[in-house]
Amino acid sequence: MKDDVRYRPVPGTPGLVLGVARLVDFRFERHYHVDYHIGLVTQGVQRQTFRGRSTLLGPGGIALMPPGEVHDGAGVADYGHSHTLNTFRIAPELMRGFIAEVSDCAPDECFLGTLIEDAGLAARFVALHASWMADAAAGPLAHEAASLALMGALFARTGVVKPQQVRGGLSASHLRGVLDYCQAHLGEKIGLEDLARLCGLSRYQFLRRFALSVGLTPHAWLTRLRLERACATLARAPASIAQVAAEVGFYDQSHFNRAFRSAYGVAPSAYRRAA
Repeated sequence: MKDDVRYRPVPGTPGLVLGVARLVDFRFERHYHVDYHIGLVTQGVQRQTFRGRSTLLGPGGIALMPPGEVHDGAGVADYGHSHTLNTFRIAPELMRGFIAEVSDCAPDECFLGTLIEDAGLAARFVALHASWMADAAAGPLAHEAASLALMGALFARTGVVKPQQVRGGLSASHLRGVLDYCQAHLGEKIGLEDLARLCGLSRYQFLRRFALSVGLTPHAWLTRLRLERACATLARAPASIAQVAAEVGFYDQSHFNRAFRSAYGVAPSAYRRAA
């Protein structure tokens, strides 16, 4: 088995680069970054040394390294011959944007290198990383919403940045405006910024208020709206499955097929025959 290291900039999110590495022999000597790094080990264990102490990072842990923090990293033989590391490299300006949007703090809060043991939060970061690595060019709504929610949870967990308290849902007129907009632009990419702007809110405020009002994330709600439109189209129109998928905003037919089967228990073609 050889070392395998890959990096992937995220389209549409300047300042964010994902990394995934399966490391056997390679070790990170003492170094620092000019941006923020969030690291998650998904298999094996990595030993990190920073601020004069040595720690072990394994599954369920999150390493947060701010710019300028000198540290190293190497596998631990007692836990296997290799370890797998997923990273988020976040430019300072992007991190400042997260801080400003999620909290009421000035966007120049100073983090220290830290290791957080939180299996649930780590699993959410791993899932977002996997989703982006699988399809970094997918519709923006799910990734934007997950990023904001995760950064808010990470800030709260570190205690350095206090996320703002958002109470109360959206008004009936705002919900109607969101529905009308989505129905009119269903075949297009719809971002969190588009929906938040309709309500005069930040993306983070909209995300929290929408969930309180509807009981679903904006992405889950919009996906269902697209699938419901697809059902109606399949029942009455002779268009191909690929055409229907594109018309309702799925840019990948296999993704459309998986989402449809997950929602209704049958493939789109079987739904059309039944209808």
